[in-house]
Amino acid sequence: MVAAAAMAAGLSSARADLQLCNRTSYVLDLALGLETKGVAATRGWFRVDPGQCRTVLQGAIEADQVYVHARPNAVYREPPLPLAKHVSLCVAEGDFVIAGARRCPSNRQYLADFTAVNPSQSDEGLATAKIAEEAEYTPEQARLAAIQRLLTIAGYDAEPIDGLEGKRTEAALAQFLKDHKLEPAAAEEAGFIDTLLSAARSADDKGFAWCNDTTHVVMAALGAEENGRIVTRGWYRVTPGRCLKPELAGRPRRVYSFAEAIDDEGRVIRRADKALAWGGLVTLCTRALKFEIDEHKDCAERGLSATGFAAVDLTDRGATVRFKE
Repeated sequence: MVAAAAMAAGLSSARADLQLCNRTSYVLDLALGLETKGVAATRGWFRVDPGQCRTVLQGAIEADQVYVHARPNAVYREPPLPLAKHVSLCVAEGDFVIAGARRCPSNRQYLADFTAVNPSQSDEGLATAKIAEEAEYTPEQARLAAIQRLLTIAGYDAEPIDGLEGKRTEAALAQFLKDHKLEPAAAEEAGFIDTLLSAARSADDKGFAWCNDTTHVVMAALGAEENGRIVTRGWYRVTPGRCLKPELAGRPRRVYSFAEAIDDEGRVIRRADKALAWGGLVTLCTRALKFEIDEHKDCAERGLSATGFAAVDLTDRGATVRFKE
């Protein structure tokens, strides 16, 4: 689970350049929110690799409250849990600066969950807010855990993802370097994370993905056959303009997909009195909260919802389900 370090309602006494530090095992795009006298503005995106810090605001922090939104790189099959939601503010794709960010005036903008942070003063005199996991990685451990995670996505056996050196990680890394004709020193270079991201994307080309082409948040559920039974899981959050690759056990030839768009209050969006949803004719069980279900008879009698899923065949090139209005 990802959390923002030093969450609080007000700023600390630090009045210097603001830097955001990534202490997670995920490559993150960060957005900054600043609130002054009830008026909020946002700007982004700031890519921050695991173990790194990046200055996102120069000079004194002239704001009553600082907020951060963290978005993992799209290569991750299942992004980490979101930060605690303290406020919803507008963001957009690409570089953006939005004044009056509590309401989104453009259809290219959408609301995202921001977390309040209380920057503390670093040894260098900078106001610093850290995005961290429960593992509480050091900068070096965060980078190694990120390497382990990306190696695993790319098809190399680098687990467990713990930020600790070990024989399995060493062997996986050595094999990756050999396969890509790289010298051992390449793993220490700043661009190595980009090399791993590229390899992970290529490996995932044969998998399954959802892509959200709408301006709404979409919540998706997935079904796949495991040990002779179809197991459904949900919900996966797919933000506007992004793709998400859910984790799949083994190499199934077919999966089952259902998704529905929701508004800022979590209610299903309706068009012409019909839910804005994407499914099909295969009836499987779901429920409103997070779930994992492997029995799909008599859904209603068991307090579950009978939901129509679309069957998606996975060819050698994989498959992508795109959500469109």
